[in-house]
This record gives sequence, C-alpha cells and structure tokens, in this order.
Amino acid sequence: MKKITYFILFTTSFAFAQNPQVAKELVLEGVAFYDEGKYTQAISKYNDALKVDKDNFLALAEKAMTLVTTQNYKESVEICKRALKLHPNEELTMLYVTYGNALDLLEESKKAIKIYDEGIQKYPNHYQLYFNKGIALTGLGENEKAKEAIQSASVLNPNHPGSYNALAILNQSNKIAAIMSACRFLSLDNNSQRSTDNLNYLLILMNKGISKRGENSISISLDERLLSNASSKSIPNNFSASEMVLTLSAALDDDKEFKNDSEVQKFSRKLSILFNSLSETKENQTGYYWEYLAPYFIEMKKQDLVNTFANIAFAANNDKDAIKYLKDNKEKVDAFYKWSNSYQWL
Repeated sequence: MKKITYFILFTTSFAFAQNPQVAKELVLEGVAFYDEGKYTQAISKYNDALKVDKDNFLALAEKAMTLVTTQNYKESVEICKRALKLHPNEELTMLYVTYGNALDLLEESKKAIKIYDEGIQKYPNHYQLYFNKGIALTGLGENEKAKEAIQSASVLNPNHPGSYNALAILNQSNKIAAIMSACRFLSLDNNSQRSTDNLNYLLILMNKGISKRGENSISISLDERLLSNASSKSIPNNFSASEMVLTLSAALDDDKEFKNDSEVQKFSRKLSILFNSLSETKENQTGYYWEYLAPYFIEMKKQDLVNTFANIAFAANNDKDAIKYLKDNKEKVDAFYKWSNSYQWL
C-alpha cells in the first residue's frame, strides 16, 4: 500500500513539475509585483514558476530582467546564458537587451557590445538593441560609434525619448544638432526630471557665445570654423550658417524691441529664426541631422507650430507663462500633438 501511495505522489509531483500553464500564471503574478516595484516578491513568483516548469522561458527572462533591477547582475548574466542555450527559437530580443545591460553594468562593456551585436544580427529592426549598444559605447569613450548606434535606434523608433536625450548630450560639439535633439525630446516628454534637465541644457545651448559686458554691452563669440565652413555642402551635419544666425539672434534678447518679452517668447523667436535658417540652407546638405531631424523642425515652422512647441517645452520648468498658454490654447496644443504624432519620418 505504501508503494502505491508513493507512486501516486511521485507521478502527481512529476506532472505538476511540468505544467507550463501554471508556470505562466505564476509569471504573470510576478510581473504584477514587478510593476508595483515589489521585486523580491516578483522573483519569488518566478522561482515558483521554475519549480513548476524548471526551464520555463518567460520565468527565466523575467527573473533575469528583475535581477538587473535589483543589481544582481552576475546572476542575471547566468540566467540569460541558460535561457539562450535552452530556448534558441524563442523571441529573444528583450533577453539580449537584459543580457547586454547586465554585462555593461558589470563594467564589461566590450562583452555587452558583443551581445548587442549578436542580438542585432538576429533582430536588425529592434531599436533597444541599438540604443543600449550606444550607451555601452559611451562607456568606452567611443562617442562617434555611440551616436551612430543611437541614431539607428531613433530611426527605428522615432518616438523614443531616450535616444534624443542621449544624442543631445553626445552632440555638445555640434550646437544645432544638440538643440534639435533636445527639442525633439521635449516634443515627446515635457513632464519629467529629464525634461527639466533637457530644457535647461537647451537654454544654455541657445545662448552659447553670448555674454553680457556691463549694463548695455553684449559680447558675441563665434568659432572661426563657423566662418570657414558656413558655405560648405561637403561636410555632413554642417550647421555653421544656422549656428551663426542663431547666435546673432540670441544677442538681440536684450535689445529694446525684445527685452520685455517673456523667456518663452524669446525662446520661440530664436527657434523660429533657427528653423527658418534650416529651411533656407537645407539644399544638398547631408548627414543624419540634416536628413532626419531638420525636416521635422522645418515642417513645424511651416505649420506655424513653433510658438506652441516653445510653450510645451517651457512647461518642463513649470513656467507660469507657458502653463497659462497651454491652458488657454488647448486647441493649438492638440493641433501640435496631432501633427507631431502623425509626422511621416523617413
């Protein structure tokens, strides 16, 4: 009788241990805990799922991602290796992202880039692989390669704020490219800490080269390369002419005609001048920023939406004038987002 009892218990246990449906339900419970920020409980549910179905792919993938969140990077790496070996035919895009992130956070950036490249080879249209590869490249100081990877991410997903945030920072040596990147970020996100940081950075860029010297004196500083490159069409992403125009327009902020304007009005005026300059000098220009980002802002100017965008951007600082504008001009704000969301990217 004992033997029969033990046999029944064993077979029941075996059947339960291979139950993918139960495992899936446990994983979903874990995901719910994760979304609530309850990471310990989430991992516990994933472990329960793996007890039910020891090689369950979803449980492995979700546990690996959660371990990155809890800074258990080495364990995450081991689980990613296991999942890739056991489940080569599953959808593995996010597992590659998790794997690369864990390695990068372990300061093994070269290995991380190798993993991202492996993922990109299998999934060439997944923007997060390119974006995270770009971030890993910045850790190695390879900023030009990083920009190329993140540009690819933005083309694959034009609505990914993180790509533009990174490009704004990486393009400090190209003022107009950085300004366009920061502006595109703010068109997607004007209500976060990153949006506040982007706006403050953007305002510094907009006024770069201008300094006050006394009460009524302004000093303008222009890089010599702007003068020598202004008419060149052979240099990719050359915005020398537009940068000079913007610098000169910024010098007028304290002119008697504009000195009583609000900060958002000054910002709007300078953006309009910049975007108009882009339109006038776009012919035969090359490079990602000319071919991909500039047309968006040229069209924004054409649609008479620059002032609305300026107020949307300034809302990131809780600017009282901008907040009032957004409240009083809901139709214009809706029109901006309708245009921006339906804009046809290349």
